[in-house]
Amino acid sequence: MVSTGAVPNLAFRRLRGQRSAGEFAAAVRRAAREIGEQVACDARYIGRVESGEIRCPNYAYERVFLHMFPGASLTDLGFSARESVRGRGARTVSASAPSPAPSAPFVQGESPHTDEESDVLRRVFMMGGTATVAAASLGLGGAPAAAAGVSLPAQRRVGESEVDAVEQAVRRIRVLDDRHGGDGLYRQAARPLRAAYELLDAGTTTRRATADRLHAGAGELAISVGWLAHDSGRFEDARSHYAEALATARLAGDAGLEAHAFCNTSFLARDAGRPREAVRAAEAGQRAARALGSPRLLALLALREAGGRAGLGDRTGCDRAIGRARAAFERGAAAGDPEWMSFFREAELELLEAQCWSALGDWSRAARHGRRAVTLQDAHFTRNLALYRAQLAGDLARAGKVEEAAATGHQVLNLLDRVRSSRIRGMVAGAARVLEGRAGSSGAESFLTRHRELGGAQPSPSGV
Repeated sequence: MVSTGAVPNLAFRRLRGQRSAGEFAAAVRRAAREIGEQVACDARYIGRVESGEIRCPNYAYERVFLHMFPGASLTDLGFSARESVRGRGARTVSASAPSPAPSAPFVQGESPHTDEESDVLRRVFMMGGTATVAAASLGLGGAPAAAAGVSLPAQRRVGESEVDAVEQAVRRIRVLDDRHGGDGLYRQAARPLRAAYELLDAGTTTRRATADRLHAGAGELAISVGWLAHDSGRFEDARSHYAEALATARLAGDAGLEAHAFCNTSFLARDAGRPREAVRAAEAGQRAARALGSPRLLALLALREAGGRAGLGDRTGCDRAIGRARAAFERGAAAGDPEWMSFFREAELELLEAQCWSALGDWSRAARHGRRAVTLQDAHFTRNLALYRAQLAGDLARAGKVEEAAATGHQVLNLLDRVRSSRIRGMVAGAARVLEGRAGSSGAESFLTRHRELGGAQPSPSGV
């Protein structure tokens, strides 16, 4: 018999025992404070977990739950593996949908690229329903062009299986990006994106809810692929993908997707040297996000605005935007926080502020925030292990902290065999150029020699 409902989390319900959902939520908040976390847990959240609507908690809730129940794993608590739900939000997967392929093991702080993982990702898009999407490769090593073919039969009715496949593609891309960076993924990830928009163009779905999910999934996929292009230095490609996501959001009336698209557009504009556009996009994103019930999303968008204002040399405007961001961030997590924001923790806030002061030429202040970002960083996000240190190395070098900059640079180089990101390599190269002028430092010479031996300059835009 086909089931279309969520599977209740009975294990979690048993752990609540005789306490009401409100009492248990209060216990969760107390446990969070014990370990320095901030979670907006209430009876409604507990109900969503127990009903199976939340199949895996975000990283903050994960740490709190594991603190509350020492020795237990997420599976023991009734949750699904993170790789199976990393995406726009926890979705109910119908029994008629293709089963997600098992994920390769992931050890916190490590990001092994295995043949098993590549094989898993080649099966992201599966046969199912009344439309056929040929298997699309998301393997880090690439695949023959024939594997990218998309075939839609004459009968073009899109159902749950196809929408599930689009959503799973988003999750897989985000998990891999967290581990490896964008360079090796972009061209492979563009293939399921084309398939997703083929499905949108195919026309008919049986239910409005399915159509809304398909629009949202395709838009999130466009943003994810745009980010891979951004991270690998393909700015025009990224701009096109973000514009596609924004158009999809407006057609579907999806304010959350619109805010996400503007957030990434602002980030891209800043990196591409268009600070005024970065400010305008961030302001538009804040307007879209106001009714979504997510202070953390507003905080991130305010930081995007701050980055644009820093690029304009507007120190006062930048400082005000940072203040708004910190005030919104301190309101804590909320039920309205989108799943894609799982990376946005205090460490990321510190990094983005460091980048603002760096753009304004206040290297020492930037380095102070950069050190805090490194200290607070979450080892789940392997790319960020390199990113935060690359930012810090450059700021330290410009602040005249040569030995510390060189030592930090070495730490980045240690990670570049696992993280393939033109953006990060460019940041390291920038630090190296500053240190070239610091003669007489043994630490700097050691770093520069190793940097040159590893190829020094950024990889080509092909990313492969």
